[in-house]
Amino acid sequence: MTVRSRIIGCGSYLPANVVTNDELAKRVDTSDEWIVARTGIRQRHIAADDQTTSVLAVEAAKKAMEHAGVTAADIDLIIVATATPDNTFPATATKVQHRLGVTGFAFDVQAVCSGFIYSLTTADMYIRNGQAKTALVIGAETFSRILDWEDRRTCVLFGDGAGAVVVQGFEGTGTLEDQGIHASRLHSDGSKYELLYVDGGPSATQTVGHLRMEGKEVFRHAVTNLAGVIREVLADTGLEAADIDWLVPHQANRRILDSTAKKFGISPDKVVVTVDRHANTSAASIPLALAEAVHDGRIKRGDIVILEAMGGGFTWGASLVRW
Repeated sequence: MTVRSRIIGCGSYLPANVVTNDELAKRVDTSDEWIVARTGIRQRHIAADDQTTSVLAVEAAKKAMEHAGVTAADIDLIIVATATPDNTFPATATKVQHRLGVTGFAFDVQAVCSGFIYSLTTADMYIRNGQAKTALVIGAETFSRILDWEDRRTCVLFGDGAGAVVVQGFEGTGTLEDQGIHASRLHSDGSKYELLYVDGGPSATQTVGHLRMEGKEVFRHAVTNLAGVIREVLADTGLEAADIDWLVPHQANRRILDSTAKKFGISPDKVVVTVDRHANTSAASIPLALAEAVHDGRIKRGDIVILEAMGGGFTWGASLVRW
């Protein structure tokens, strides 16, 4: 018997407060033209003071569960991908678990912008090994809490939000015709941490700190690493770039999205893009984009979908899914 992990529901949540580039230009020395030309970002959502990461995660989770047609009693695993937890501990996932009324087990995964891919892969492993039947995988961030709002190089790039999927095991045929996750590859390289990091932490400084980034270097590594990991999941399945129906990338920068697609000859209309409206929501960006494309009908059952991301650490990864 071949057990596959199939995504059966998607949900998303974005805070009501929308901050445009023009509004940011009143706070820092920047402009709408400068931001759009370099990143493709036009606006971002910012969480209210009483909206912690777990609050956003719960809202996205409820929508995913409703879409999947499951209840709290059906969920036996929750993984929350986040670099901005409510507290140092306990895990934000346990707060989500409590508010949803789910039993089973719950934990966080910290791989920054790659967190959703890491979490989805982890859930797939638990399901295929029989440790869970139905998992709730959430990417949720309140990156506005760790931004230096006087640093125009970084504060314009990020936003807050949450996306969630329900993943359920089923018996497949063992062929590429099966719906579900067919291949995942994960990587990390800690030697590059100084290119994208937060300059604080409980052990190092006893403070939260602010995000710091060397944008040009991150861009260079992102294009190379993402192309490499996409090639790996294609090779694992015997598929080619021409077989891809949809690319759902981490939404960091429009130029990275365009460069990655161009390397594989993927048409721009096959790339799901939300960075213009959401900015970079770190671990939330892929499930937010995925939920949008599923609910508006672009992604249909049977489509070949590649999810990919790179984040601080460096971490990067990709999953190939038959929708």
